[in-house]
Amino acid sequence: MISKTVATHTLGCKLNFAETSDLVRQFVAEGCKVVDFHEKADIYIINTCTVTAIAEKKCRTAIRQAIAQNPEATVAVIGCFAQNNAKSVAQIKGVKYILGNHDKHRLLDYILSSAPATIAVEEPKSFNLAYSSSDRTRTFFKVQDGCDYFCTYCAIPFARGRNRSASVDETVAIARQIANSGSKEVVLTGVNTGTFGKQNGETFLDLLRALDEIDCIERYRISSIEPNLITDEIIDFVASSRAFLPHFHIPLQSGSDKVLKMMHRHYDTNLYFNKLTRIKSVMPDACIAADIMAGFNGEDETEFQKVCQFVESLPISYLHVFTYSDRPNTAALKLGEKIPMNIRRQHSQALHEISDRKKKAFYESQIGKERTVLWESTLHSTPAGDMMQGWTDNYIRLQRPYDESLIGAITPYAITPETIVADFEME
Repeated sequence: MISKTVATHTLGCKLNFAETSDLVRQFVAEGCKVVDFHEKADIYIINTCTVTAIAEKKCRTAIRQAIAQNPEATVAVIGCFAQNNAKSVAQIKGVKYILGNHDKHRLLDYILSSAPATIAVEEPKSFNLAYSSSDRTRTFFKVQDGCDYFCTYCAIPFARGRNRSASVDETVAIARQIANSGSKEVVLTGVNTGTFGKQNGETFLDLLRALDEIDCIERYRISSIEPNLITDEIIDFVASSRAFLPHFHIPLQSGSDKVLKMMHRHYDTNLYFNKLTRIKSVMPDACIAADIMAGFNGEDETEFQKVCQFVESLPISYLHVFTYSDRPNTAALKLGEKIPMNIRRQHSQALHEISDRKKKAFYESQIGKERTVLWESTLHSTPAGDMMQGWTDNYIRLQRPYDESLIGAITPYAITPETIVADFEME
């Protein structure tokens, strides 16, 4: 047992949050007390991201913050930035452990053995199921890791390795543990979730069907799935299932076929449009979100106008907009004409504006309807009194007067301009 305080800081995707929670459970089982990252701690764990240059800058800031708060602390930098940039991290005085994605789940073993300063960043090959700690409402459940696609802009395959997952039976066994924790909603996460089971002769649809049979988990969301992997069978299953919600996150990345080809994406705009149309035909109220990148190589004004026109044509609810930044070792470094950063930012701003219009239109289309809401514990003070918030099945945040008895409950609730929580005025 180690009677120490431990603080964590997680950057990046839901996958990282699930993995950090697994580490925290290990440390708590060994007698550690968890404290806020902004407090003085004996052990700091920074689980890092390398998806953009901004993400990497945030990683460095968090590392230095931990060291400044307690120069005598054991500081561990783990995850994707550690995997791809170990030498850079090692130059920061005060970091003891640098563990990539193959070894980060063994951090406690390193500390218990009093191992000397360590850099361990071999290619990730193992797979460990992980889930975030339940807050009585939502749990992020890692069901897949790695990616075989090697899109030209993406450093994640270098950080997380090739596609891998556990079997359906092994995954369902952990889902039952989550169910016993009392969580009402499970978000399935992965790097490329739709490739689940490939090496085991199983499919992602096999997993969805098995999970849907766990009665005490009332809701599932699929965090992200590639458009070429969301089959008609998956769409139809979600539409008719007991617990899977009408909420999809389907990466787009560009609305230009020329740019998609340069990105080495596995679809074109026609396939993408048809997938979204299919979803809306069987789930008219479904929320559909998309990642999109602004300013990738070759996205001149002609191609960008195609992007905007295509996005405007989509039955989409909102966008996650990212400004392209070069990633080391990626094929994009040698591809096409570079777009000046000021133009990238202009394109990003234009896409944000389209996203805002799409989200407002989606919210307004739902006014007057009643949807089920999972109410959260957070209390929000407003001029109208204390309020609590929650998410509808189709991912609209609503509010109602605070009622402690409703924390973690799923109830029907009317969508009105007053009950919607949004950063824009509802009509």
